[in-house]
Amino acid sequence: MNSNYEAGELLSPFYSPNLGRWTPLPQWLSPAMLILWAPGGFRLTCYYYRKAYYRSFTLHPPGCAVAEGKRGEYSGETTFPLLLQNLHRYLLYFAVIVLLFLWYDVWRALWPQGHFGITVGTLVLALNSTLLTGYTFSCHSLRHVVGGKLDCFSLNATCRVRYRAWSRLSWLNENHMMWAWISLFGVMFADFYVWMVAAGRITNFRII
Repeated sequence: MNSNYEAGELLSPFYSPNLGRWTPLPQWLSPAMLILWAPGGFRLTCYYYRKAYYRSFTLHPPGCAVAEGKRGEYSGETTFPLLLQNLHRYLLYFAVIVLLFLWYDVWRALWPQGHFGITVGTLVLALNSTLLTGYTFSCHSLRHVVGGKLDCFSLNATCRVRYRAWSRLSWLNENHMMWAWISLFGVMFADFYVWMVAAGRITNFRII
């Protein structure tokens, strides 16, 4: 245990991939800052979260059957800073890359002390990666990338494959709000668990 975010084969999802190993950083800067801009930005610009904080902080729109009131100079996502919300579709690709590293961390967690086994930490990281996969693959932007631009799903074999993938992503997308919240609490719990193990406050019990 050489940090408060890494405990043996367990690595906190907030620090994965651990770029701090190869990048010299000042002591006041956490290695997590090299990573969190991607999944954090992806979540901040998420269509579901936009609806939530637009209604909460700007009251645009305030909700069904509620008068808009005076809009003033509000111009939506056509001007700065809300124009940056359009980065969501690009942050999606970085979020997928981070997700691949998180699943690699699950693989590493299957080898405690260099031998195959399953610990509580293995299950925690696997559950976190599963929830984040559900959140990422239920994303509106990914659904659009896969099949949103197709005019005819039966045109050829490629279109039919894309249609089947689009249909499955649409099923996930129906529960995007659920995935958004449970994955948020899941990644926080995974980070807390690794921190507790690294601090020596709990034991990462081996199951197999």
